[in-house]
Amino acid sequence: METNTIITYLACIFFLLIIGRIFILPLKSILKLIGNAILGGILIFIINLIGTAFNFHIGLNIGTAIVVGILGVPGAILLTFLKFL
Repeated sequence: METNTIITYLACIFFLLIIGRIFILPLKSILKLIGNAILGGILIFIINLIGTAFNFHIGLNIGTAIVVGILGVPGAILLTFLKFL
């Protein structure tokens, strides 16, 4: 192999690593947002199951999904406290 070919391969691997790092950071935050939304949605569902005995219900819509997706489980608890107010 020539030195130019080796340098070209190394440069391509280096650029692929940099591009991979650039795209993996937003992907991690998107996956974290989705995970928080799923856990929060399950928590709201459980709160609604328990709350039916006390005539308590939190609507599961886009607004509550955004709050729970960003804040996670504390967002679901915040929605519960806001419902009481």
